[in-house]
Amino acid sequence: MVRHGMEASSADGLRQLTDEVRFEEALLTAAARALEGWDIDVTAISLVSHSENIVFRIDSACGQPFVFRFHRPGYHTLPELHGEFHWTAALNRSGIGAPVPRLSRDERAFVPFDLPELSQKRYVSMVEWVEGTPMATLIEQEADPARLASYFRKVGQLAARIHNQAADWPPPAGFERHAFDADGLMGEAPFWGPFWEQSDLKPAERAQIIYARDKIYDLLTDYGREQATYSLIHADLHPGNLITTGENVHIIDFDDSGFGWHQYELAVAISYYQDNPHFETIREAIIAGYLTERPLSRSDIDLLPVFVLVRSMVSLGWIEQRPELDSSHKVPTLIRRACEQSQRLFGAV
Repeated sequence: MVRHGMEASSADGLRQLTDEVRFEEALLTAAARALEGWDIDVTAISLVSHSENIVFRIDSACGQPFVFRFHRPGYHTLPELHGEFHWTAALNRSGIGAPVPRLSRDERAFVPFDLPELSQKRYVSMVEWVEGTPMATLIEQEADPARLASYFRKVGQLAARIHNQAADWPPPAGFERHAFDADGLMGEAPFWGPFWEQSDLKPAERAQIIYARDKIYDLLTDYGREQATYSLIHADLHPGNLITTGENVHIIDFDDSGFGWHQYELAVAISYYQDNPHFETIREAIIAGYLTERPLSRSDIDLLPVFVLVRSMVSLGWIEQRPELDSSHKVPTLIRRACEQSQRLFGAV
């Protein structure tokens, strides 16, 4: 009986693997079809990731590789997608390394494309591929607290340079992008969904998170959206989205970028490392790096733990809205952090 069970399990696994291979081949075929809209001599197409966006690496005869993206349907309108490229172009002009688009043959940045493999229509776009090592990889290999701090000082400096540019940049007419403001983070219909309805929350946890949400909404509303602390932000500036080549750092993945508080930017960068034994060193280093390029008052800095909590809370909504990505293994840690942090900041319900 055990043997038959093992054989059935192996057969199921083989069928699943075969289905995955066929699906990947179908996506590669779709990418080749979509690429006909670009004037590029393609030599190779490889699937990089199938997350909320489907991302390919495109190698070309000219030697310049590209990132080709099938954008998640319904996440951004076409004007919002154009807003992303308007801002990254402005960042590049200011000397901050950001994605460089490659327009289609008919001079479009985003091209609508039918994807029958998923019964969807998506926009596709292309930017130049940047060779290098994700900063997260370097951090994972680092055991020296001083070296660890040096990486996060660099992240803080980069965040401040982004905010300096954004605070002084007048967006073009018609510019659109979502907002991680009080409503976008903690409102009745937050941008990443009603996180307090997360299906794994126990009644006491749900009550604690709703209590914290109400407190944070009032706090952020009172805090306001002054230019000193609120502008366009990358909103996903964790070290995995920073590509290092020697001393140069290039930023990728502006998909979540929008208007928001600068402290939220910093909170995103450090929230992945909350269980790191050197977390306090990391937190102090990112603040120190930021202050070398842009001021933050003591009262502004004191709000950083609130934004770390915000990141944990809204991430529950992000995961709940994307069951196809199977990120459920992250939920228990996020719930634990959200409840512990909210009790520490605002008390228990």
